[in-house]
Amino acid sequence: MRSTDRRILALAAPALGSLAVEPLYVLVDTAIVGRLGTAQLGGLAVAATVLSFVVAGCNFLTYGTTERIARQLGSGDDRAASDVGVQAVWLSLLVGVPLAPILAFGAPAFAGAFGADGDVRDYAVTYLQISAVAVPSIVFALAAQGVLRGAADYRTPLYVLLAANLANVVLEPWMVFGLDLGVPGSAWSTVVCQLATAVAFAVVVRRRLRGAVQRRPTRPGLAPLVRAGRHLLLRVGSMLAVFAGATAVAARTDQATLAAHQIVVSVFFLLALVLDALAVPAQTLVAEQLGRRSSAAAFDIAGRAERLSVLAGLAIGVVLAATAPLIPRIFTSDGAVVDRATSALWLLAVALVPAAVAFAHDGVLIGAADYRFLGIAALGYLIAVAPIGAVVLAAPSSGIAGVWIGLTVWMVLRAVVNHLRTRRVLGSSALPPVPAV
Repeated sequence: MRSTDRRILALAAPALGSLAVEPLYVLVDTAIVGRLGTAQLGGLAVAATVLSFVVAGCNFLTYGTTERIARQLGSGDDRAASDVGVQAVWLSLLVGVPLAPILAFGAPAFAGAFGADGDVRDYAVTYLQISAVAVPSIVFALAAQGVLRGAADYRTPLYVLLAANLANVVLEPWMVFGLDLGVPGSAWSTVVCQLATAVAFAVVVRRRLRGAVQRRPTRPGLAPLVRAGRHLLLRVGSMLAVFAGATAVAARTDQATLAAHQIVVSVFFLLALVLDALAVPAQTLVAEQLGRRSSAAAFDIAGRAERLSVLAGLAIGVVLAATAPLIPRIFTSDGAVVDRATSALWLLAVALVPAAVAFAHDGVLIGAADYRFLGIAALGYLIAVAPIGAVVLAAPSSGIAGVWIGLTVWMVLRAVVNHLRTRRVLGSSALPPVPAV
């Protein structure tokens, strides 16, 4: 195994752990709140969905900071890297602090937008209004992870996030059941752990930023992250729209199709963590090499990341195809749902290979700061697959197969276009300029 492969895998392991922590938070909350009642669990589901949009929308702080710091460190300019980190922290506060009252006062509207009413709406609003207290901490933690990832430190975020999750496992049952606080207890437990997480990250990141010359926010310092955020928001929004559209199409087919689709989507998001864990190191390593003015080395990393991702996608796909008839039975005993989910899981097993390519090159192109392309391309993929959804709606007999054929086409488009874009950006012998974002 080449040294590049070993380094990618060495970073991918802690990256996978960090990526898995957020789903674990939700899983712990779900397991505990689920014992309170159906309405409470429904309220948590709505609140968790809203909060997931907040995290997804602010992820640009992690990605943009990772790329810029890795590039500066690659060029040997530690002071500039520290300056980038300071600006990222300031931007996280400028974004996170106003988001808190927006979420708190807008909680009823957000819950209603997701169709919650009655007790479910009340519990969702309660959870969101309490969670708003920790929003600045959540956003700051995203920026802090970008600072550490830029320095190729993937283990520290894992340790901090894992410790917070373990603390939540202990604290939440005590607050929910021991203090008899119910849903508010679940929310406050998570808030306490997220505040502690922010404090831990602040201590760790402070050491990374000691060399900074510019300690205050500046327009030139914030502008690149803001521009990157604009394009990455378009990318995230377009991707979420694809999955929201697929769910809407499934819902308009029949209940069994919708239930089966939810099972397969849940499996996909779980497996996607593995592929994303291999893509995330590419952000750091590609940016690092471009900082060293070595596009050839960056292109080699892109190729190695793609090959490792494809191998992972193939291995996971084979296992998934073999177990497809069994997996749905974990979630349901409804024969119609099992049959539909099984056929969709076979399609997902095929889609994992192009998904692996797409994920790998997403990481590479983020490392190359090609944010504008990623945003516009994501919108283009959405527009390209929208007619497939219309066809499925017009011919409901295609059912879940039609939905997942559409998602597979979406993956293939992303894989092909992203692969070609990487060759264009990094494949020439001349060093590509940093894209104007």
